[in-house]
Amino acid sequence: MEWFEAVLLGLIQGLTEFLPVSSSGHLEIGKVLLGVETTEDLLFTTMVHAATVLSTIIVFRKQIWDLLKGFFCGIKDWKITENEAGKKVFVCNDQTDYLFKIALSMIPIMVVGLFFKDSVEALFGSIQVVGFALIVTALLLFFSDYASRPGRRSIFPANEYRNGISYWQAFAIGLGQSFAVVPGLSRSGTTISTGLICGVRRESMAQFSFLMVLVPILGETFLEIVGGEFGASSVGALPLILGFVSAFLSGLFACKAMVALVKKAKLSWFALYCLVAAACIFIFA
Repeated sequence: MEWFEAVLLGLIQGLTEFLPVSSSGHLEIGKVLLGVETTEDLLFTTMVHAATVLSTIIVFRKQIWDLLKGFFCGIKDWKITENEAGKKVFVCNDQTDYLFKIALSMIPIMVVGLFFKDSVEALFGSIQVVGFALIVTALLLFFSDYASRPGRRSIFPANEYRNGISYWQAFAIGLGQSFAVVPGLSRSGTTISTGLICGVRRESMAQFSFLMVLVPILGETFLEIVGGEFGASSVGALPLILGFVSAFLSGLFACKAMVALVKKAKLSWFALYCLVAAACIFIFA
């Protein structure tokens, strides 16, 4: 991989990470267009994903700090008490409740990472898999947009849960994220669509979707480092560094605008884009 190819792929990752169009799928498309060997190890993909996670941390630094501060300061107030119905319930502050829901949502993706990593890696390098996955992404986006439009009765009631999301909804969204390891199946598109179908409001889903991925991707990057993957990588140090910097800067630039766009824009437009991209893959690849 040449240095300019790494920069271009980093830009693709940074600009598509925050849209429901699959950044991993676009990385595979970019590799094909640039003639980069798509069967190389996944270290470069992991590094540029980590770069956009870092940009997410910077953009959401205030919310993350408030969550962590509230969690550690609120430990002393944890207790088990009885509610009005006489059932025992666990009492904690809002920040602790939100972090517990994020932790619950990460369980499915951790199971996939621990037991199905080799099967997932085998999917990378196939542009046809990306095409089919983009079609699935489009269908999810279309259906969630239809199911959550104003005035339409949701499949699941839009109850006023604490922090805008319940524990069962958090787990369901985590299940959606676990399927999004397939290249072309958008992580943000899958999680947001799953949340909307389950009755979560769009303004609540945008932040939750981006925060829930921080620990899994950073954990994967850490495992790559301690596992000696840098030494075994077929990608040189310079392309890795330039790809990381490119993804970080483009992600930092795009994050706020894209999050606002996801909150307000109709997901159907992104679905149409995914269908066009899939059609181009099957026609020209």
